[in-house]
Amino acid sequence: MISNEAIYHLLLDAAQAGEACALVTVAKVIGSAPRENGAKMVIYEDGRSMGTIGGGKFESLVIADAVVAVSDGTSVLKTYPLHEGSENSFGAICGGEVTLLIEPQPRPPLFCLVGAGHCSQALAKLARGCGFAVLVLDDRIELLGSSHFPSSIRCVSDSAPETLIREHRWSERDALVLVGRNYHIDREALAAALESTGLGYIGMIGSRKKVRTVFDELAARGFSRRALAEIRAPIGINIGADSPGEIAVSVLAEVFMVLRRTDGRPLRELLSRNPVKPEATVFERAHAL
Repeated sequence: MISNEAIYHLLLDAAQAGEACALVTVAKVIGSAPRENGAKMVIYEDGRSMGTIGGGKFESLVIADAVVAVSDGTSVLKTYPLHEGSENSFGAICGGEVTLLIEPQPRPPLFCLVGAGHCSQALAKLARGCGFAVLVLDDRIELLGSSHFPSSIRCVSDSAPETLIREHRWSERDALVLVGRNYHIDREALAAALESTGLGYIGMIGSRKKVRTVFDELAARGFSRRALAEIRAPIGINIGADSPGEIAVSVLAEVFMVLRRTDGRPLRELLSRNPVKPEATVFERAHAL
């Protein structure tokens, strides 16, 4: 039987891996029941489960309810009778009833980086700190270890990231950022991204020459200029960034600007019609009386 501490670790693992799941907790027990108050289990969006709140047909029904809750994104408090003859009974003979709290844990937005160099390392850590699940793809195994990326960031050795990009189920909350050393890999990754649906942000680091070359080659393969115009390249907003850390701030600021559909203007400009005035001091307020 899995401890509650292990259950919480599973929730953390799911968040880091970008998986949606539900936390199921026994909230109330009346009479005889297979588990006590506070017992927990984790149920994933595909129906997999870890832990138990009773097993058998009872647990099968709970798993089905949890999968629906994950899909709907709505918490559920539901009572399950465990005795024959009750409304909605499923044949259990324990004699009691159990009330469960089913809490969906939505999939965090994914920040996928193609490339594991210095800029990627800075970006990955910053994005993870902002709540993204972070995935790094690169064929240089020596760059994917714990000396470059913390354990909370998933790193995969992959020389052809376009396959994963095509197969992944993206959402408008996700970002794909190409910061690799090989423009051929970036070109194929961009092609895969343009063929996918739902991605909220697509961007590529590089010089004007690299961007122009990649775009021209993709246009020659039939991708429209309108589609290519949606790609952010070169990436980032102009803050005079130079170091990998500064570049990471510049890029992540642009990612949030695009995902949240803002214009990136300084807040001071937005407040210019109603500027913030310094509060009067206690001395000034006293003399105004």
